[in-house]
Amino acid sequence: MNHQDCFVIGVDFGTASVRAAVIRIADGLEVASATYKYRCGVDGCLHDPANPLVARQNPQDYLDGFAHTVREALATAAESGGVDKDKVLGIGFDTTGSTILPVLRDGTPLVFLDDFANNQNAHIWLWKDHSAWAEAEEITATAKALRPEYLDLVGGIYSSEWYWSKVLHCLHVDRQVFARAFTWIEVADWLLFTLTGGSDVAEAVRAICPAGHKALFDRDWGGYPADDFLAALSPDLVGLKKTLDPERVRHAGTSGFMLSREWTEKFGLPKPVMVAIPAFDAHYGGIGAGIKPGILVKTIGTSTCDLMVSPLSRGKLIVPGMAGIVRDSILPDYYGIEAGQSAVGDIFNWFVNIVRPCNRSYGDLSAEAAALRPGESGLLALDWMNGNRTILVDQRLSGLILGLTLHSKPGEIYRALIEATAFGARVIHDQMEANGLPIDKIIVCGGIPRKDRLFMQIYADIVNKPLYISRNSETCALGGAIAAAVITGAYPGFETAIERMTGVLDLVYRPIPEHVAIYERIYALYRQMHDSFCSSGNVGDLSRVMKDLMDIKDETSRRNETAPSTIAAKERQGRRILPVEALRTI
Repeated sequence: MNHQDCFVIGVDFGTASVRAAVIRIADGLEVASATYKYRCGVDGCLHDPANPLVARQNPQDYLDGFAHTVREALATAAESGGVDKDKVLGIGFDTTGSTILPVLRDGTPLVFLDDFANNQNAHIWLWKDHSAWAEAEEITATAKALRPEYLDLVGGIYSSEWYWSKVLHCLHVDRQVFARAFTWIEVADWLLFTLTGGSDVAEAVRAICPAGHKALFDRDWGGYPADDFLAALSPDLVGLKKTLDPERVRHAGTSGFMLSREWTEKFGLPKPVMVAIPAFDAHYGGIGAGIKPGILVKTIGTSTCDLMVSPLSRGKLIVPGMAGIVRDSILPDYYGIEAGQSAVGDIFNWFVNIVRPCNRSYGDLSAEAAALRPGESGLLALDWMNGNRTILVDQRLSGLILGLTLHSKPGEIYRALIEATAFGARVIHDQMEANGLPIDKIIVCGGIPRKDRLFMQIYADIVNKPLYISRNSETCALGGAIAAAVITGAYPGFETAIERMTGVLDLVYRPIPEHVAIYERIYALYRQMHDSFCSSGNVGDLSRVMKDLMDIKDETSRRNETAPSTIAAKERQGRRILPVEALRTI
């Protein structure tokens, strides 16, 4: 069989929904796709308004979503694209993370038992659950005292979003759940175990992506954290570690796993196909966007994840504040470097749907914000509404909007929030480049980049680099499909598969020099705020920040009286600019 005439399936489990895509191996063309929204919603089934740090989901949603989307995508591909199901060779999938759940030895989630059905701690602990912030601080302090090398892997601070924090928190607040569970497993690994017909979770394969970036796994010291380190946190964690086999940790290029007959029938496939080792959504998004050394891939959605790779020949980098530097975690034979922001799209959703300023829609606010020039609002915000993932790794930080007056308008605040997330991204980029990771090109993917013209132009102006958009609307699913294509032998390795199956749109967002100049001044003020709130020993003089914002606002307002419109200026420069509504159809 000619592999180039065949297809693979990519499945992307996001925060609020799961998406499946049927992908042509020859060129990465998306033939058909399907979406399933979780019944739990974006904050989880048992989101507790009294404790906004809690976000839990039900594993049944994942099973139902998997079966529904793959069946529907295959049916659409067969009907509209003429795809023969016999030519589907493999499947690859991703999930959010660290998103974990407690299970019995046979892999049954605890929440499926009658005694635990209504216990929120027996559910999936979503990545955005930050209830383990105290445990994260305890892990960080213990590592500094006993094993400081562990923190080099994760940028110097362990996060409440990650594996050991969440497990330790459950041990502290619900011993019954902890005692009943045989182990805790990433939902990505649990789905692989389930899809391949696993019967003993002690033998489950664990993907290197979550193990390395979230569970302190490193082959250089023999795998998972040492017993003395875990015992210092709790002797019970030493027992849990015994359920984690370091010899069964695998990277995305590992083959040999087949879809079970049960799931072959659920998907409506005529025969079992190969299943790729899973990864986190953004990591497969990096592959789907065309990652290689020098390329930064930004997956932008409810939160963001920034990814780069570095050849093993360069040695292991230490970049303070990064959310993991792990061998083979994105591409085999490269170190994968991860960073990101804990909230981006969630911030805009909060402002539009929770604050609900004068019942304005996204479109209304975007139009008002687009009419403003950089600096014209006089506002500056910190993008920490869900804590700071990178570079501060502190989930107890919170958001701030500075410069408000009795005349501040909703569109001005909305623009300031977009700018805040872009400033937060700039901090990450600067940290990478200052520590030996030059950024030659930025490729973005996710829902927001394909919909929001204003957002993208503000980002280009603030990070002061051109922004390219991944051509595939389901870039994370494409990454999973590429992994499936590699393990089936359709390509000799990821480099060739990425070259053939990925690309970018013609649309490029380029920095506007006059905007860059203004944003450089505002970014300096943002860094003052950022650095002043990040630690008790680093408080700077903020007495000029408000006044400097006012000065910039006054200068911009005077300039705006005679300056041509932004759109006209860009058209004269020969740049391709699309109307907002037209861009949303791409």
